Amino acid sequence: MGVAASHYQHFLDLKDVPKETLRHILDTAKLWKNRREGMSKGAVDEGAPLSGKTLAMVFEKSSTRTRISFEMAMQQLGGSSIILQGSSMQLGRGETIADTARVMSRYVDAIMLRANTHAAVEELAEEGEVPVINALTDRSHPCQLMADVLTLEEHLGPVQGKKIAWVGDGNNVATSLIEAAVQFDFSLTLGCPDNLMPETDVLNWAKAAGGDVRVVDNASDAVGGANAVFTDTWISMGDDRTGAKLKALEPFQVNDSLMAKAHNDAIFLHCLPAHRGEEVTNSVIDGPQSVVWDEAENRLHAQKAILAWCLGVI
Repeated sequence: MGVAASHYQHFLDLKDVPKETLRHILDTAKLWKNRREGMSKGAVDEGAPLSGKTLAMVFEKSSTRTRISFEMAMQQLGGSSIILQGSSMQLGRGETIADTARVMSRYVDAIMLRANTHAAVEELAEEGEVPVINALTDRSHPCQLMADVLTLEEHLGPVQGKKIAWVGDGNNVATSLIEAAVQFDFSLTLGCPDNLMPETDVLNWAKAAGGDVRVVDNASDAVGGANAVFTDTWISMGDDRTGAKLKALEPFQVNDSLMAKAHNDAIFLHCLPAHRGEEVTNSVIDGPQSVVWDEAENRLHAQKAILAWCLGVI
């Protein structure tokens, strides 16, 4: 007996999802978030949109926000979830991703993977027969950016045309931010050390797609007049904490003097966890311009809408 055909879509990268669809997902997230006002966190949403659905969450990397937000998302939507560590599965003992995908498709309705490599997510989607969600790879972090755009619009209004700055390592979150700039039509300047620039292919894609994206090697140039300032940890999960990399990134710390170069009403975002005293000072992350806790909460609301879209409910 095979897997019954159903209407589903993968959520692997922002560039692969039509602009209109991303906007629909975001608008749904806003609507559902507002409807929950006053409800207890464990209460099921009206209509239980994902009743009877089960999400398998596979983690090859450690997680706090991703695990909790996806688990609570399924609970609030009336579904259920199974949590799996990559190291404790046959996946960690040599079974191919393709075989794992085929088997899991017989058990669950969707798979969320937090993977060491982007190729793993792509292969899981290619070989499985249920929707696959990229919950972070070495290349990108699309769920985070949906939460980020939701947060930007809550604090700044429509994001279209806003001036956004990124400072630090041109990492996986920066890649998804570049894709978001194109898909949501905002201006983006990334300030990165010369040897830590974003991937050339995503910059070329943004240029070809008509995106307003530029890269500079100076934090002040990146932040000047920005409506929002983003950063992330300088050493990504699993990377070596090399002295040379930290030294190169020191001039890109988000502190009070750097934030002062942004727009007067600028907000500060960080996907967390933060290494306080490295990429950001306590005075900024705990200060009045910081919206990092709203941003963290919005992982839940954005991912609920992503799940619903992947499973054909919205």
